[in-house]
Amino acid sequence: MHLTSLALTDFRSYAQLELPFAPGITVLVGPNGQGKTNIVESLWYLATLSSHRVPHDAALVRRGQSTAIIRASFVRAGRPLQVDLQLTPGKSNRARVQGQNLNRLRDLLGEVRAVLFAPEDLGLVKADPEGRRRFLDELLFLIAPRFAGVKADYDRVVKQRSGLLKQMRTMRRGGFGRGVGGLDPEETAASTLEVWDGQLARLGAELLRARLHLVNRLRPHVGYSYLRVATDAGAEEALDLLPADRGAVDSPADIAYRSAVIDAIGPAEGELPSLRALHDALLAEAAAVRGDEIDRGVTLVGPHRDDLEIRLHDSPAKGYASHGESWSLALALRLGSYDLLRLEEGDLGDGEPILVLDDVFSELDVHRRERLGRIISGARQVIITTANDSDIPASLAGAIQVVDVELGSATPREGSAGSLAAGGAGIPAPGATSSGAAGTW
Repeated sequence: MHLTSLALTDFRSYAQLELPFAPGITVLVGPNGQGKTNIVESLWYLATLSSHRVPHDAALVRRGQSTAIIRASFVRAGRPLQVDLQLTPGKSNRARVQGQNLNRLRDLLGEVRAVLFAPEDLGLVKADPEGRRRFLDELLFLIAPRFAGVKADYDRVVKQRSGLLKQMRTMRRGGFGRGVGGLDPEETAASTLEVWDGQLARLGAELLRARLHLVNRLRPHVGYSYLRVATDAGAEEALDLLPADRGAVDSPADIAYRSAVIDAIGPAEGELPSLRALHDALLAEAAAVRGDEIDRGVTLVGPHRDDLEIRLHDSPAKGYASHGESWSLALALRLGSYDLLRLEEGDLGDGEPILVLDDVFSELDVHRRERLGRIISGARQVIITTANDSDIPASLAGAIQVVDVELGSATPREGSAGSLAAGGAGIPAPGATSSGAAGTW
């Protein structure tokens, strides 16, 4: 799929912005703090219903305004796709597809396919497991949107179950007397906990199995992508391998899904345990740590405790990899995700996502920039942000469309290659970017 136009109203620094896009490579150029990342952040929000920079929507709405609107037009599987999203902090956000209101916001997931690399992705290598779990889930929801509902239900169960465990901790410490009607509150709580255990095992097994399957599929793409970006061998044209051949590549980078439940089952590498096996293992693990759970008042077993292990040269990348190696590993995770999605047709067809690279060149030396340029040159649509024209690798020369970004405006540069306007119209002259109203919701 590819983006043909993007309109923002009161989103971040933009009161009004309308910007055309075309297939191929588009580079947003401008000094830091001018709003380049705000543009790609809006596209990422349409794809994932979340920002890669902030946890809450309030920061996405322009100061002094109560609502922000993102409107975007795409072509997917040869057909036009219109997506509109209204962000109202403190209230329910609303979305429309092809002009029709969606009953649930999460029904938007899967409509827009994008992969974003940003400097914040260093946290995938260096920070806590929460970010790595979120990375897996965002990719999973793009491929199979129904798992967003599974994840939401699972999170609700964990929250309710942990609340009950806190109550049981208080009971254990003598904080409750006899229950109403002579019922023992500890027995009642234990009976209720069994119900929550069953739901935790059912939903947790489904989510865990989906993540494990995703990592098994993603793994060869990540190792292959790291080799291409970070090593001299990766620059060789002979390494341009088909997906079926990537698993045999001897790469220094590797990933694996880590879970106490998986360890208890002990499947062979690449094997996918059944839902029943995972369900039973979750129940057994929960029973084994029941005392600790009550003492701490938290749920200690399940996919919310799992991690994506990232290794380099057979050592954990966290604490071992250098800054440059960590940057390349994070980039390999995103490029591997792009390759996996590109090969995944999905329900609507046209599985190739839009590849977004935010400030990717700033931490890459000239050789890695050139390698990356060769890797992405054949993509259907790539959107790149950079502070300087000089950072654009020579391997992209003559194949890019440039947009100059200044605070509050984004203007296609006259004379850049190709056409940014939908339908093949010419590139607008500087200052021609529309600032008219993007329409009413």
